[in-house]
Amino acid sequence: MTEQLTPGPHSVALDLTGHTVLVTGAASGIGRACALRLAAAGAKVRVVDRDADGLRALQDEDAGGSVQPHPLDLTDPEGLDAAESLAAGTDILVNNAGAQLVRPIEEFPPEDFRRLLTLMLEAPFRLVRGALPQMYEQGWGRIVNISSVHGLRASAYKSAYVSAKHGLEGLSKVTALEGAERGVTSNCVNPAYVRTPLVERQIADQAAAHGISADRVVSEILLADSALKRLLEPEEVAESVAYLCTPQASFITGASLPLDGGWTAH
Repeated sequence: MTEQLTPGPHSVALDLTGHTVLVTGAASGIGRACALRLAAAGAKVRVVDRDADGLRALQDEDAGGSVQPHPLDLTDPEGLDAAESLAAGTDILVNNAGAQLVRPIEEFPPEDFRRLLTLMLEAPFRLVRGALPQMYEQGWGRIVNISSVHGLRASAYKSAYVSAKHGLEGLSKVTALEGAERGVTSNCVNPAYVRTPLVERQIADQAAAHGISADRVVSEILLADSALKRLLEPEEVAESVAYLCTPQASFITGASLPLDGGWTAH
């Protein structure tokens, strides 16, 4: 079996009492872990996802009652308008919502390419646009964009995902430059494969397609370029996000933090 890390206690001392956070894609995986981590630090957390049931389950899990669910579809124009309005009044923004479709370019449906770029590039732009005025007014803000190792590298058959994540890296850097003198930082976190429902489904699909075990899919396909031969846990990503929200991280901006097990060391 592939190694699975058991998350320990929160490693970052973080008090976000009085702060308001918005996390997208919060119904599961990385977004869920980030929402719970920041809520545990005392923040009010607005969570966005199109999975209303998942958001309700997240709200039930939050013992402190800090999670506020907002079911929205970030690929829909009305959902984007509502999300931008919701971002107003927040001083921490975690752009996490994402999706994947694997196809050769010549077979990639244009409507799906457009949908993925809307979700992973236009939606972060709209949310940043909505959040910045409040951040500028108070002279403090934190923007963390959940990018990917694919924001730094490319893989075949993932044209929309790689394009969106590369674009997100650029948006994050522009935001960092514009916000630098106003107390706002903007950074990307770049995970490799994370143990999320999305990745677990990919593992099962690959196992069926190749006629091999799930463990072999992980070790021989997903982790082929990683020096550390295990999946990343959502809680590990959330700890990195939490650190970037601390006052001690005020000099980190315009950066991309690889959580890739040595993938980009090659």
